[in-house]
Amino acid sequence: MLKSLSIRNVVLIDKLDLDLQRGFTVFSGETGAGKSILLDSVGLLLGQRADVSMIRNGCDKLLVSGIFEATDKTGELTTLLHEHGVDFDGEIIVMRSLSADGRGKIFLNDQPVTQKLLKEVGAYLVEIHGQFDNQGLLNPATHLKVLDSYGDYDDALKNMYDAYWKYKKAKVERETAENEIQNARMEEESLRHWVDEFSKIKPCAGELEVLEQKRQEMMNAEKLLDNFSVAYKALNNPNVSVRDSLRQAQTAISHVNALLQDKYNDIYEVLDTALVNIEEANEQIETASHEISVNQSDIDAVEERLFCLKDLARKHHTTVEELPAVWQSLESKLENLEYSENGLLTLQKNEKQAYDSYVLKARAVHEERVAAASVLDRAVMTELPDLKMEKAKFITRITVKPEEDWNADGMDEVCFTASTNPGTPVGALNKIASGGELARFMLALKVNLAQTSSVDTMIFDEVDTGVGGATAQAVGERLAKLGEKVQVFVVTHSPQVAARGTQHFKVAKTTENGVTTTNLCSLNAAEKLEEVARMLSGEQITDEARAAAQVLIGG
Repeated sequence: MLKSLSIRNVVLIDKLDLDLQRGFTVFSGETGAGKSILLDSVGLLLGQRADVSMIRNGCDKLLVSGIFEATDKTGELTTLLHEHGVDFDGEIIVMRSLSADGRGKIFLNDQPVTQKLLKEVGAYLVEIHGQFDNQGLLNPATHLKVLDSYGDYDDALKNMYDAYWKYKKAKVERETAENEIQNARMEEESLRHWVDEFSKIKPCAGELEVLEQKRQEMMNAEKLLDNFSVAYKALNNPNVSVRDSLRQAQTAISHVNALLQDKYNDIYEVLDTALVNIEEANEQIETASHEISVNQSDIDAVEERLFCLKDLARKHHTTVEELPAVWQSLESKLENLEYSENGLLTLQKNEKQAYDSYVLKARAVHEERVAAASVLDRAVMTELPDLKMEKAKFITRITVKPEEDWNADGMDEVCFTASTNPGTPVGALNKIASGGELARFMLALKVNLAQTSSVDTMIFDEVDTGVGGATAQAVGERLAKLGEKVQVFVVTHSPQVAARGTQHFKVAKTTENGVTTTNLCSLNAAEKLEEVARMLSGEQITDEARAAAQVLIGG
């Protein structure tokens, strides 16, 4: 609900602070007194467009603020605010300013926000209904959600919603698989050619390093053999043999140890190890010498292998080291292609099962909607006689859309329709009803939908236009009844409606020193009686008018 409203420098309003209550609040006053300015100010708090023409003459900016107590029944408002970094604990403070240079500022709970976000938030706070309103219940696009909120089948709706997105996921998986198969078929010939080429070359992991090392050896074969020869001769020179020298040294140490009880046996062992190592080195030098090839055909074979590998890597825009992985990937693609048809059949089966499940749950929701519509129609029809529309009909029309238009909301299209007189065709509310009739249809609907409405505040701008007498009194009673469930503001010229208000503000316009100002004052019981009497008789308030006003208020 809107707890308080503060307005500064908006058109004819200089300064205005209102404390507002729950229930049914009336705003009355002469035509042109400025009631519409009040609604425009509230509209600014709900995200409507601001214009510099709204700034009071002689002022440099306007400022409007309001405090809302919000009941977030669905959790959607909390989610929306938190997504935009706005703290929310059940109360929303909106502040909006506009300077004469066209620059404006908007704050939600002290957090700067955009007009777009304010408008989204405002939709959860207040509904404004005017005689020619094209939003809310007059917009058929909202009727399905309204009916679903009215009906008690949330579990069925959730099951349908979940089933729909499960079906959509299965459909995407099937379509993706089909596209992959189609693309794979297009490149199947190339795949087979590439796999065949890889199979002939058979690149191996680590092969490049081995080949490059072998090529290095072959290119330096003569130098390597010469150096191995020098090393071999050094170990096997008959004139200066390292081994013979070590043996002589070992024998001499042996004699020393014999005299000193093996005191220098560690020297003996070191020499012994050296002899073993020399023998092993000698054998390895011989083996290495035999491994070095100077055969040109061997060199050519290594060069050719390196060329093939590098050429293959270049074709596939990769490195030689990555060729084995590329080979494996190509073989996998070819293998997957061979088995993909069976996989596609499985995905198609999954999609059909998911779709059948969705359709089943959508049909269940359809039945729930039909039942809820029947209850709503009877409830609205019960209200119409009291609103002096005994011959009118209200029908919630539910039609099944073409299958290609089914979505997460199901298969239905919902439209609130009416017929005002016997024999007249049934049509959409905003097409067949006059202003007064439309207002009464809206009231009948709102009285029944208020319990499930997502907003706590409703504003009716002269919805009693075109009705009077007993009909206007019935309208007032319905507004008062609606005010028992939600906060209701009504701008009215009807005394029968005004008499039912639990809070009454009078809008008046005064001119002083050539400056015109709109003011609001809260009326006490006596002042309310005078205002209702004025609405009955005009400026000259008679005792008869006061008596009639008392009857209305007391009735």
